[in-house]
Amino acid sequence: MAERKQLSTFEKALGINLDLLRYGVFAEIGAGQETANWFFRASGSAGTVAKTISAYDMTMSDALYGKATRYVSQARLQSMLAYEYDLLEKRLGESRGKDTTFFSFCNTVRARGYQDTGECHGWLGVRLQLKPETEPCDIVLHVRLLDETNSDQMDALGKIGEPHLCVLLSSRQSE
Repeated sequence: MAERKQLSTFEKALGINLDLLRYGVFAEIGAGQETANWFFRASGSAGTVAKTISAYDMTMSDALYGKATRYVSQARLQSMLAYEYDLLEKRLGESRGKDTTFFSFCNTVRARGYQDTGECHGWLGVRLQLKPETEPCDIVLHVRLLDETNSDQMDALGKIGEPHLCVLLSSRQSE
């Protein structure tokens, strides 16, 4: 049996960017801005990225996703996924919905700050359609960031999106 080549994060992002079936939004709060960055690094992102947003300020985050008692929580992630996906479908469903599978990739993350020793963790999720004009499904991850520096944590977060990238890439290939 032939061994399958392990794709890099860059190759996965490029594969998704070149698949014209997928189109979506990246919304990242806190230290999570690195996932969308992979799609821009790989090029061809205009075929995949409808919008990216970083609602870093709590007042802005509340204005978009509703008031929260905790900003790094599963509840905040769920409100982000719902808001971004619904807005995407509302704005582009009529013009692209028959030929496109929409997704919203969202995360809310607390990473190492300046002179900070608190727990670092986050919630990452993707709401996606497997086929055009079908109900979406959700994948949600909770992660603990054990790296000591903020830059190492951000690099890890960018790559943690890989399970989500794999789902987007493999769901099309399995048809």
